[in-house]
Amino acid sequence: MTPVRKVLVANRGEIAIRICRTLREMGIASVAVYSDADRDSPHVFAADEAYPVGPAPAPQSYLNAERILDAARAAGADAVHPGYGFLSESAPFADRVLGAGLVWIGPSADAIRALGDKLNARALALRARVPVLPGTETPIRDEGELRRAAGRIGYPVVLKAAAGGGGKGMRRVNAAEEFEQAMRLTQGEARNAFGDDRIYLERWLEKPRHIEVQLLGDRHGDVIALGERDCSIQRRHQKLVEETPSPALGEARRADLWKLAVKVARAGGYTNAGTAEFLMDQGGRFYFLEVNARLQVEHPVTEMALGIDLVREQVRIASGERLAMRQETVRPRGVSIEFRIYAEDPEQGFLPQAGTVRRIELPQGPGVRCDVGVRSGGIVPVHYDPLVGKVIVWGETRDHALERAARALEECVLEGIPTTLSFHRWLVEQPAFRTGTYDTAFLAHEFRSVAPGASARDEEDATLLAALFAHASALRPRFPAAPSGSRNGERERSRWRLAHPNLRTPPRRR
Repeated sequence: MTPVRKVLVANRGEIAIRICRTLREMGIASVAVYSDADRDSPHVFAADEAYPVGPAPAPQSYLNAERILDAARAAGADAVHPGYGFLSESAPFADRVLGAGLVWIGPSADAIRALGDKLNARALALRARVPVLPGTETPIRDEGELRRAAGRIGYPVVLKAAAGGGGKGMRRVNAAEEFEQAMRLTQGEARNAFGDDRIYLERWLEKPRHIEVQLLGDRHGDVIALGERDCSIQRRHQKLVEETPSPALGEARRADLWKLAVKVARAGGYTNAGTAEFLMDQGGRFYFLEVNARLQVEHPVTEMALGIDLVREQVRIASGERLAMRQETVRPRGVSIEFRIYAEDPEQGFLPQAGTVRRIELPQGPGVRCDVGVRSGGIVPVHYDPLVGKVIVWGETRDHALERAARALEECVLEGIPTTLSFHRWLVEQPAFRTGTYDTAFLAHEFRSVAPGASARDEEDATLLAALFAHASALRPRFPAAPSGSRNGERERSRWRLAHPNLRTPPRRR
Protein backbone atom coordinates (compact mmCIF):
# COMPACT_ATOMS: atom_id res chain seq x y z
CA MET A 1 0.00 0.00 0.00
CA THR A 2 1.29 3.44 -0.96
CA PRO A 3 -0.58 6.20 0.87
CA VAL A 4 -1.40 9.26 -1.23
CA ARG A 5 -1.42 12.57 0.66
CA LYS A 6 -0.96 15.24 -2.02
CA VAL A 7 -1.86 15.00 -5.72
CA LEU A 8 -0.82 17.26 -8.58
CA VAL A 9 -3.59 17.42 -11.19
CA ALA A 10 -1.84 17.75 -14.56
CA ASN A 11 -4.79 19.27 -16.37
CA ARG A 12 -7.13 22.25 -16.59
CA GLY A 13 -10.82 23.10 -16.84
CA GLU A 14 -13.72 21.03 -15.63
CA ILE A 15 -11.82 17.77 -15.20
CA ALA A 16 -9.23 19.40 -12.94
CA ILE A 17 -12.01 20.86 -10.79
CA ARG A 18 -13.82 17.54 -10.68
CA ILE A 19 -10.68 15.68 -9.54
CA CYS A 20 -9.94 18.29 -6.86
CA ARG A 21 -13.42 17.84 -5.38
CA THR A 22 -12.90 14.13 -4.83
CA LEU A 23 -9.43 14.69 -3.40
CA ARG A 24 -10.87 17.13 -0.88
CA GLU A 25 -13.51 14.59 0.16
CA MET A 26 -10.75 12.01 0.67
CA GLY A 27 -8.69 14.39 2.81
CA ILE A 28 -5.97 14.57 0.14
CA ALA A 29 -4.32 17.90 -0.69
CA SER A 30 -4.56 19.05 -4.32
CA VAL A 31 -2.17 20.97 -6.53
CA ALA A 32 -3.23 22.73 -9.74
CA VAL A 33 -1.05 23.81 -12.63
CA TYR A 34 -1.89 26.67 -14.97
CA SER A 35 -0.64 28.31 -18.13
CA ASP A 36 -0.41 32.06 -18.61
CA ALA A 37 -3.82 31.96 -20.32
CA ASP A 38 -5.39 30.18 -17.34
CA ARG A 39 -4.03 32.30 -14.51
CA ASP A 40 -7.53 33.22 -13.33
CA SER A 41 -9.33 30.06 -14.44
CA PRO A 42 -11.66 28.33 -11.96
CA HIS A 43 -9.51 25.19 -11.71
CA VAL A 44 -6.72 27.27 -10.17
CA PHE A 45 -9.00 28.19 -7.26
CA ALA A 46 -10.39 24.68 -6.88
CA ALA A 47 -7.04 23.35 -5.63
CA ASP A 48 -5.19 23.94 -2.37
CA GLU A 49 -2.11 25.19 -4.23
CA ALA A 50 -1.41 26.26 -7.81
CA TYR A 51 1.80 26.56 -9.83
CA PRO A 52 2.48 28.14 -13.24
CA VAL A 53 3.84 25.84 -15.95
CA GLY A 54 4.45 28.18 -18.87
CA PRO A 55 2.95 30.13 -21.77
CA ALA A 56 -0.52 29.54 -23.19
CA PRO A 57 0.38 27.09 -26.00
CA ALA A 58 -0.11 23.56 -24.65
CA PRO A 59 3.30 22.24 -25.82
CA GLN A 60 4.92 24.88 -23.60
CA SER A 61 2.72 24.25 -20.56
CA TYR A 62 0.24 21.38 -20.14
CA LEU A 63 2.25 19.14 -22.49
CA ASN A 64 5.59 20.15 -20.97
CA ALA A 65 6.45 17.17 -18.78
CA GLU A 66 9.52 18.79 -17.23
CA ARG A 67 7.61 21.83 -16.01
CA ILE A 68 4.80 19.71 -14.62
CA LEU A 69 7.25 17.50 -12.73
CA ASP A 70 9.06 20.60 -11.45
CA ALA A 71 5.73 21.82 -10.07
CA ALA A 72 5.10 18.45 -8.42
CA ARG A 73 8.51 18.57 -6.74
CA ALA A 74 8.06 22.18 -5.64
CA ALA A 75 4.67 21.36 -4.12
CA GLY A 76 5.88 18.21 -2.40
CA ALA A 77 3.24 16.15 -4.20
CA ASP A 78 3.48 12.37 -3.94
CA ALA A 79 1.16 11.55 -6.88
CA VAL A 80 0.05 12.85 -10.28
CA HIS A 81 -3.43 12.54 -11.80
CA PRO A 82 -3.39 13.38 -15.54
CA GLY A 83 -7.14 13.72 -16.10
CA TYR A 84 -7.99 13.23 -19.78
CA GLY A 85 -6.29 14.63 -22.87
CA PHE A 86 -2.87 16.31 -22.71
CA LEU A 87 -0.39 13.77 -21.25
CA SER A 88 -2.96 11.31 -19.90
CA GLU A 89 -2.12 8.60 -22.46
CA SER A 90 1.60 9.29 -22.75
CA ALA A 91 3.55 6.21 -21.68
CA PRO A 92 6.83 8.20 -21.53
CA PHE A 93 5.22 10.69 -19.15
CA ALA A 94 3.86 7.89 -16.95
CA ASP A 95 7.37 6.44 -16.86
CA ARG A 96 8.84 9.80 -15.85
CA VAL A 97 6.28 10.27 -13.07
CA LEU A 98 7.14 6.86 -11.64
CA GLY A 99 10.85 7.49 -12.18
CA ALA A 100 10.53 10.63 -10.06
CA GLY A 101 9.25 8.49 -7.19
CA LEU A 102 5.64 9.63 -7.56
CA VAL A 103 2.44 7.60 -7.79
CA TRP A 104 0.84 7.59 -11.24
CA ILE A 105 -2.96 7.63 -10.95
CA GLY A 106 -3.75 5.85 -14.19
CA PRO A 107 -2.99 2.68 -16.15
CA SER A 108 0.57 1.41 -16.29
CA ALA A 109 2.90 2.68 -18.99
CA ASP A 110 3.04 -0.86 -20.39
CA ALA A 111 -0.75 -0.98 -20.68
CA ILE A 112 -0.78 2.42 -22.38
CA ARG A 113 1.78 1.16 -24.89
CA ALA A 114 -0.13 -2.06 -25.50
CA LEU A 115 -3.57 -0.52 -25.86
CA GLY A 116 -3.10 3.19 -26.55
CA ASP A 117 -1.82 2.54 -30.07
CA LYS A 118 -4.72 1.45 -32.30
CA LEU A 119 -2.71 -1.03 -34.34
CA ASN A 120 -1.29 -2.62 -31.20
CA ALA A 121 -4.76 -2.77 -29.63
CA ARG A 122 -6.21 -4.27 -32.80
CA ALA A 123 -3.55 -7.01 -32.84
CA LEU A 124 -4.12 -7.71 -29.14
CA ALA A 125 -7.88 -8.02 -29.69
CA LEU A 126 -7.33 -10.48 -32.53
CA ARG A 127 -5.11 -12.63 -30.31
CA ALA A 128 -7.81 -12.52 -27.62
CA ARG A 129 -10.44 -13.59 -30.20
CA VAL A 130 -12.36 -10.34 -29.88
CA PRO A 131 -13.97 -9.33 -33.21
CA VAL A 132 -12.49 -6.40 -35.16
CA LEU A 133 -13.48 -4.91 -38.50
CA PRO A 134 -11.67 -6.24 -41.59
CA GLY A 135 -8.58 -4.10 -42.11
CA THR A 136 -4.80 -3.93 -42.27
CA GLU A 137 -2.62 -5.15 -39.43
CA THR A 138 0.48 -3.06 -40.23
CA PRO A 139 0.96 0.60 -41.20
CA ILE A 140 0.21 1.48 -44.81
CA ARG A 141 3.37 2.59 -46.64
CA ASP A 142 2.11 3.87 -50.00
CA GLU A 143 -0.96 4.47 -52.13
CA GLY A 144 -0.54 1.20 -54.01
CA GLU A 145 -0.73 -0.75 -50.78
CA LEU A 146 -3.86 1.21 -49.86
CA ARG A 147 -5.55 0.35 -53.15
CA ARG A 148 -4.73 -3.35 -52.84
CA ALA A 149 -5.99 -3.50 -49.24
CA ALA A 150 -9.20 -1.66 -50.10
CA GLY A 151 -9.76 -4.04 -53.00
CA ARG A 152 -9.66 -6.96 -50.57
CA ILE A 153 -11.80 -5.29 -47.92
CA GLY A 154 -14.33 -3.60 -50.19
CA TYR A 155 -15.43 0.04 -50.36
CA PRO A 156 -16.16 2.23 -48.53
CA VAL A 157 -13.18 2.12 -46.18
CA VAL A 158 -11.82 4.44 -43.52
CA LEU A 159 -8.23 5.63 -43.15
CA LYS A 160 -7.18 5.92 -39.51
CA ALA A 161 -4.17 7.28 -37.64
CA ALA A 162 -2.55 4.53 -35.56
CA ALA A 163 -1.86 7.01 -32.76
CA GLY A 164 -5.18 8.78 -33.22
CA GLY A 165 -8.03 9.41 -30.89
CA GLY A 166 -10.92 11.73 -30.17
CA GLY A 167 -12.12 11.46 -33.76
CA LYS A 168 -8.97 12.97 -35.23
CA GLY A 169 -7.02 11.38 -38.06
CA MET A 170 -9.96 9.61 -39.75
CA ARG A 171 -11.19 9.83 -43.35
CA ARG A 172 -13.76 7.87 -45.27
CA VAL A 173 -12.76 6.76 -48.79
CA ASN A 174 -15.46 5.73 -51.25
CA ALA A 175 -13.37 5.00 -54.36
CA ALA A 176 -9.76 4.39 -55.39
CA GLU A 177 -9.35 7.82 -56.97
CA GLU A 178 -9.84 9.45 -53.54
CA PHE A 179 -6.82 7.75 -51.97
CA GLU A 180 -4.08 10.19 -52.96
CA GLN A 181 -5.70 13.16 -51.27
CA ALA A 182 -7.10 11.13 -48.36
CA MET A 183 -3.71 9.60 -47.57
CA ARG A 184 -1.95 12.97 -47.72
CA LEU A 185 -4.52 14.70 -45.51
CA THR A 186 -4.80 11.87 -42.97
CA GLN A 187 -1.04 11.52 -42.59
CA GLY A 188 -0.65 15.28 -42.27
CA GLU A 189 -3.32 15.53 -39.60
CA ALA A 190 -1.87 12.55 -37.73
CA ARG A 191 1.63 14.02 -37.88
CA ASN A 192 0.48 17.41 -36.61
CA ALA A 193 -1.89 16.08 -33.96
CA PHE A 194 0.03 13.08 -32.62
CA GLY A 195 3.60 13.36 -33.92
CA ASP A 196 3.08 10.02 -35.67
CA ASP A 197 1.97 9.66 -39.30
CA ARG A 198 1.35 5.89 -39.34
CA ILE A 199 -2.04 5.07 -40.85
CA TYR A 200 -4.04 1.90 -41.44
CA LEU A 201 -7.27 0.85 -43.12
CA GLU A 202 -10.57 -0.57 -41.88
CA ARG A 203 -13.91 -1.33 -43.46
CA TRP A 204 -16.42 1.49 -43.06
CA LEU A 205 -19.62 0.54 -41.27
CA GLU A 206 -22.82 2.26 -42.39
CA LYS A 207 -24.97 3.67 -39.59
CA PRO A 208 -23.49 1.75 -36.65
CA ARG A 209 -23.96 2.39 -32.94
CA HIS A 210 -20.86 3.51 -31.05
CA ILE A 211 -20.94 1.83 -27.64
CA GLU A 212 -18.19 1.77 -25.03
CA VAL A 213 -17.67 -0.14 -21.79
CA GLN A 214 -16.26 1.43 -18.63
CA LEU A 215 -13.52 -0.76 -17.15
CA LEU A 216 -11.82 -0.81 -13.79
CA GLY A 217 -8.87 -3.03 -12.91
CA ASP A 218 -6.65 -3.32 -9.85
CA ARG A 219 -3.06 -4.48 -9.40
CA HIS A 220 -4.21 -7.83 -8.06
CA GLY A 221 -5.53 -9.14 -11.38
CA ASP A 222 -9.20 -8.21 -11.01
CA VAL A 223 -10.94 -6.42 -13.91
CA ILE A 224 -14.64 -5.57 -14.05
CA ALA A 225 -17.03 -3.82 -16.43
CA LEU A 226 -19.03 -0.95 -14.95
CA GLY A 227 -21.67 -0.79 -17.63
CA GLU A 228 -21.76 0.61 -21.14
CA ARG A 229 -22.31 4.07 -22.59
CA ASP A 230 -23.91 4.77 -25.96
CA CYS A 231 -21.90 7.50 -27.70
CA SER A 232 -23.55 7.48 -31.12
CA ILE A 233 -24.52 11.17 -31.22
CA GLN A 234 -21.36 12.62 -32.76
CA ARG A 235 -19.98 15.34 -35.02
CA ARG A 236 -16.65 14.90 -36.84
CA HIS A 237 -16.43 11.42 -35.26
CA GLN A 238 -16.39 13.17 -31.86
CA LYS A 239 -18.95 12.64 -29.12
CA LEU A 240 -21.60 15.15 -28.12
CA VAL A 241 -23.99 13.03 -26.02
CA GLU A 242 -23.53 9.82 -24.02
CA GLU A 243 -26.05 7.71 -22.15
CA THR A 244 -26.23 4.57 -20.07
CA PRO A 245 -27.64 2.02 -20.49
CA SER A 246 -27.59 1.89 -24.28
CA PRO A 247 -31.19 1.87 -25.55
CA ALA A 248 -30.00 -0.42 -28.38
CA LEU A 249 -29.07 -3.37 -26.15
CA GLY A 250 -31.05 -6.09 -24.45
CA GLU A 251 -29.71 -7.85 -21.37
CA ALA A 252 -28.13 -10.76 -23.26
CA ARG A 253 -26.22 -8.60 -25.74
CA ARG A 254 -25.23 -6.24 -22.94
CA ALA A 255 -23.65 -9.12 -21.02
CA ASP A 256 -21.84 -10.25 -24.18
CA LEU A 257 -20.41 -6.77 -24.72
CA TRP A 258 -19.18 -6.46 -21.13
CA LYS A 259 -17.41 -9.81 -21.44
CA LEU A 260 -15.66 -8.76 -24.65
CA ALA A 261 -14.43 -5.55 -23.01
CA VAL A 262 -13.07 -7.38 -19.96
CA LYS A 263 -11.39 -9.89 -22.27
CA VAL A 264 -9.49 -7.11 -24.05
CA ALA A 265 -8.49 -5.47 -20.76
CA ARG A 266 -7.19 -8.72 -19.29
CA ALA A 267 -5.22 -9.45 -22.47
CA GLY A 268 -3.53 -6.06 -22.15
CA GLY A 269 -2.82 -6.35 -18.42
CA TYR A 270 -4.96 -3.29 -17.81
CA THR A 271 -5.17 -1.54 -14.44
CA ASN A 272 -7.05 1.53 -13.18
CA ALA A 273 -9.89 3.18 -15.13
CA GLY A 274 -10.25 2.88 -18.89
CA THR A 275 -12.78 2.33 -21.63
CA ALA A 276 -13.07 -0.24 -24.42
CA GLU A 277 -14.86 1.14 -27.47
CA PHE A 278 -16.91 -0.87 -29.96
CA LEU A 279 -19.07 -0.39 -33.03
CA MET A 280 -22.29 -2.37 -33.32
CA ASP A 281 -23.60 -2.99 -36.84
CA GLN A 282 -27.24 -3.08 -37.83
CA GLY A 283 -27.26 -6.84 -37.27
CA GLY A 284 -26.20 -6.45 -33.63
CA ARG A 285 -22.59 -7.63 -34.13
CA PHE A 286 -19.83 -5.96 -32.09
CA TYR A 287 -16.44 -4.85 -33.43
CA PHE A 288 -13.65 -3.68 -31.14
CA LEU A 289 -12.21 -0.25 -31.96
CA GLU A 290 -9.77 0.85 -29.27
CA VAL A 291 -9.09 1.30 -25.57
CA ASN A 292 -9.00 4.78 -24.08
CA ALA A 293 -6.34 4.30 -21.44
CA ARG A 294 -7.54 7.02 -19.09
CA LEU A 295 -10.55 8.49 -17.36
CA GLN A 296 -13.00 9.70 -20.00
CA VAL A 297 -14.92 12.94 -20.42
CA GLU A 298 -18.19 11.04 -20.06
CA HIS A 299 -17.36 9.16 -16.84
CA PRO A 300 -20.08 11.03 -14.85
CA VAL A 301 -22.74 9.07 -16.75
CA THR A 302 -21.48 5.85 -15.18
CA GLU A 303 -21.10 7.50 -11.78
CA MET A 304 -24.71 8.68 -11.80
CA ALA A 305 -26.05 5.25 -12.78
CA LEU A 306 -23.96 3.30 -10.26
CA GLY A 307 -23.65 5.79 -7.42
CA ILE A 308 -19.84 5.54 -7.40
CA ASP A 309 -16.91 7.95 -7.66
CA LEU A 310 -14.49 6.78 -10.35
CA VAL A 311 -11.77 9.23 -9.34
CA ARG A 312 -11.90 7.88 -5.79
CA GLU A 313 -11.55 4.36 -7.20
CA GLN A 314 -8.60 5.49 -9.32
CA VAL A 315 -6.80 6.82 -6.26
CA ARG A 316 -7.53 3.66 -4.27
CA ILE A 317 -6.22 1.42 -7.06
CA ALA A 318 -3.10 3.55 -7.55
CA SER A 319 -2.46 3.20 -3.81
CA GLY A 320 -2.48 -0.59 -4.19
CA GLU A 321 -5.96 -1.35 -2.87
CA ARG A 322 -8.25 -4.00 -4.34
CA LEU A 323 -11.42 -3.22 -6.26
CA ALA A 324 -14.23 -2.18 -3.95
CA MET A 325 -16.83 -4.22 -5.88
CA ARG A 326 -17.22 -7.46 -7.78
CA GLN A 327 -18.70 -7.95 -11.24
CA GLU A 328 -21.82 -9.61 -9.88
CA THR A 329 -22.55 -6.57 -7.69
CA VAL A 330 -22.47 -4.09 -10.60
CA ARG A 331 -26.13 -3.17 -11.06
CA PRO A 332 -26.70 0.13 -12.88
CA ARG A 333 -29.93 1.83 -11.83
CA GLY A 334 -32.09 4.10 -13.96
CA VAL A 335 -30.87 6.07 -16.99
CA SER A 336 -28.18 8.73 -17.12
CA ILE A 337 -27.47 11.06 -20.06
CA GLU A 338 -24.63 13.54 -20.54
CA PHE A 339 -24.73 16.59 -22.81
CA ARG A 340 -21.35 18.12 -23.65
CA ILE A 341 -21.44 21.90 -23.85
CA TYR A 342 -18.83 23.02 -26.36
CA ALA A 343 -17.91 26.55 -27.40
CA GLU A 344 -18.95 25.71 -30.96
CA ASP A 345 -21.52 27.16 -33.35
CA PRO A 346 -23.92 24.42 -34.53
CA GLU A 347 -25.29 26.70 -37.25
CA GLN A 348 -21.84 26.91 -38.82
CA GLY A 349 -20.85 23.26 -38.89
CA PHE A 350 -19.89 23.27 -35.18
CA LEU A 351 -17.09 25.77 -35.74
CA PRO A 352 -15.04 26.21 -32.52
CA GLN A 353 -15.42 29.58 -30.80
CA ALA A 354 -13.33 31.63 -28.39
CA GLY A 355 -14.10 34.72 -26.35
CA THR A 356 -15.44 36.03 -23.06
CA VAL A 357 -18.31 34.39 -21.20
CA ARG A 358 -20.53 37.28 -20.13
CA ARG A 359 -22.86 35.24 -17.92
CA ILE A 360 -23.15 31.61 -16.99
CA GLU A 361 -25.79 29.86 -14.90
CA LEU A 362 -26.34 26.18 -14.25
CA PRO A 363 -29.52 24.17 -13.68
CA GLN A 364 -30.13 22.63 -10.30
CA GLY A 365 -32.54 20.14 -8.76
CA PRO A 366 -32.79 16.38 -8.24
CA GLY A 367 -30.90 14.19 -10.66
CA VAL A 368 -28.94 17.04 -12.28
CA ARG A 369 -25.16 17.37 -12.21
CA CYS A 370 -23.07 20.05 -13.92
CA ASP A 371 -19.29 19.84 -14.35
CA VAL A 372 -17.96 23.11 -15.78
CA GLY A 373 -14.60 24.81 -16.19
CA VAL A 374 -15.51 28.44 -16.87
CA ARG A 375 -17.09 31.31 -14.95
CA SER A 376 -18.91 34.54 -15.72
CA GLY A 377 -16.38 37.01 -17.06
CA GLY A 378 -13.93 34.23 -17.86
CA ILE A 379 -12.32 33.59 -21.22
CA VAL A 380 -12.58 30.52 -23.44
CA PRO A 381 -9.10 30.60 -25.03
CA VAL A 382 -8.15 29.53 -28.53
CA HIS A 383 -5.31 27.32 -27.30
CA TYR A 384 -7.28 24.36 -25.93
CA ASP A 385 -10.21 22.07 -26.59
CA PRO A 386 -13.46 24.10 -26.66
CA LEU A 387 -15.27 21.98 -24.04
CA VAL A 388 -16.95 24.38 -21.62
CA GLY A 389 -18.75 21.89 -19.42
CA LYS A 390 -21.22 19.04 -19.16
CA VAL A 391 -24.81 18.72 -18.04
CA ILE A 392 -25.59 15.22 -16.75
CA VAL A 393 -29.06 14.05 -15.78
CA TRP A 394 -30.42 10.89 -14.18
CA GLY A 395 -33.93 9.47 -14.14
CA GLU A 396 -35.68 6.30 -12.99
CA THR A 397 -36.59 5.59 -16.64
CA ARG A 398 -35.38 6.94 -19.97
CA ASP A 399 -38.53 9.03 -20.35
CA HIS A 400 -37.92 10.48 -16.90
CA ALA A 401 -34.29 11.26 -17.79
CA LEU A 402 -35.37 12.97 -21.03
CA GLU A 403 -37.94 15.10 -19.21
CA ARG A 404 -35.29 16.11 -16.70
CA ALA A 405 -32.82 16.82 -19.52
CA ALA A 406 -35.26 19.11 -21.32
CA ARG A 407 -35.87 21.06 -18.13
CA ALA A 408 -32.17 21.29 -17.22
CA LEU A 409 -31.08 22.40 -20.68
CA GLU A 410 -33.81 25.04 -20.77
CA GLU A 411 -32.59 26.43 -17.44
CA CYS A 412 -28.99 26.73 -18.63
CA VAL A 413 -27.59 30.17 -19.35
CA LEU A 414 -24.38 30.86 -21.24
CA GLU A 415 -24.03 34.28 -22.82
CA GLY A 416 -21.14 35.74 -24.76
CA ILE A 417 -20.19 32.97 -27.19
CA PRO A 418 -22.13 30.43 -29.26
CA THR A 419 -22.37 26.97 -27.69
CA THR A 420 -23.93 23.59 -28.37
CA LEU A 421 -26.75 24.26 -25.89
CA SER A 422 -29.21 25.07 -28.67
CA PHE A 423 -28.34 21.83 -30.45
CA HIS A 424 -29.01 19.80 -27.30
CA ARG A 425 -32.37 21.51 -26.78
CA TRP A 426 -33.26 20.58 -30.34
CA LEU A 427 -31.96 17.03 -29.92
CA VAL A 428 -34.07 16.08 -26.90
CA GLU A 429 -37.22 16.80 -28.91
CA GLN A 430 -36.30 14.61 -31.90
CA PRO A 431 -38.28 11.37 -32.33
CA ALA A 432 -35.21 9.24 -33.14
CA PHE A 433 -33.46 10.41 -29.99
CA ARG A 434 -36.52 10.09 -27.79
CA THR A 435 -37.09 6.52 -28.96
CA GLY A 436 -33.39 5.62 -28.77
CA THR A 437 -33.24 4.58 -32.44
CA TYR A 438 -30.42 6.94 -33.49
CA ASP A 439 -27.00 5.94 -34.88
CA THR A 440 -23.68 7.64 -35.69
CA ALA A 441 -25.10 9.05 -38.95
CA PHE A 442 -28.00 10.78 -37.18
CA LEU A 443 -26.39 14.22 -36.96
CA ALA A 444 -25.22 14.33 -40.59
CA HIS A 445 -28.67 13.41 -41.89
CA GLU A 446 -31.04 15.10 -39.44
CA PHE A 447 -29.37 18.20 -38.04
CA ARG A 448 -28.09 19.53 -41.36
CA SER A 449 -31.65 19.61 -42.66
CA VAL A 450 -32.66 22.07 -39.95
CA ALA A 451 -29.44 24.12 -39.89
CA PRO A 452 -29.68 26.20 -43.08
CA GLY A 453 -26.47 28.05 -42.28
CA ALA A 454 -24.43 24.86 -42.35
CA SER A 455 -22.93 23.37 -45.49
CA ALA A 456 -20.39 20.79 -46.53
CA ARG A 457 -17.87 23.62 -46.78
CA ASP A 458 -18.72 24.73 -43.24
CA GLU A 459 -18.11 21.19 -42.01
CA GLU A 460 -14.74 21.07 -43.75
CA ASP A 461 -13.80 24.46 -42.32
CA ALA A 462 -14.95 23.34 -38.87
CA THR A 463 -12.76 20.26 -39.04
CA LEU A 464 -9.73 22.33 -40.00
CA LEU A 465 -10.43 24.95 -37.34
CA ALA A 466 -10.95 22.29 -34.68
CA ALA A 467 -7.51 20.93 -35.52
CA LEU A 468 -6.10 24.46 -35.31
CA PHE A 469 -7.68 24.96 -31.86
CA ALA A 470 -6.14 21.77 -30.56
CA HIS A 471 -2.69 22.56 -31.92
CA ALA A 472 -2.66 26.32 -32.13
CA SER A 473 0.99 27.00 -31.65
CA ALA A 474 3.25 24.09 -32.38
CA LEU A 475 3.52 20.41 -32.96
CA ARG A 476 3.41 18.22 -29.91
CA PRO A 477 6.87 17.90 -28.38
CA ARG A 478 8.48 14.76 -27.09
CA PHE A 479 5.33 12.96 -25.98
CA PRO A 480 3.46 12.17 -29.19
CA ALA A 481 1.05 9.75 -27.57
CA ALA A 482 -0.77 12.61 -25.87
CA PRO A 483 -4.24 13.32 -26.00
CA SER A 484 -7.03 11.24 -27.31
CA GLY A 485 -9.18 12.82 -24.73
CA SER A 486 -11.88 15.30 -25.19
CA ARG A 487 -11.94 17.00 -28.52
CA ASN A 488 -13.71 18.93 -28.24
CA GLY A 489 -25.58 27.31 -29.22
CA GLU A 490 -27.03 28.87 -31.42
CA ARG A 491 -26.78 32.62 -31.90
CA GLU A 492 -29.69 33.14 -29.57
CA ARG A 493 -28.66 33.73 -25.99
CA SER A 494 -28.18 30.37 -24.42
CA ARG A 495 -28.58 29.87 -20.71
CA TRP A 496 -26.39 28.20 -17.85
CA ARG A 497 -25.16 29.04 -13.79
CA LEU A 498 -21.70 28.59 -12.37
CA ALA A 499 -21.60 28.38 -8.68
CA HIS A 500 -17.90 29.20 -8.53
CA PRO A 501 -16.21 25.82 -7.96
CA ASN A 502 -14.56 27.00 -4.79
CA LEU A 503 -15.76 29.94 -2.75
CA ARG A 504 -13.31 29.36 0.06
CA THR A 505 -9.95 31.07 0.50
CA PRO A 506 -8.04 31.12 -2.81
CA PRO A 507 -5.13 28.66 -3.05
CA ARG A 508 -1.53 29.57 -2.61
CA ARG A 509 -0.42 30.51 -6.10
CA ARG A 510 3.27 30.29 -6.91
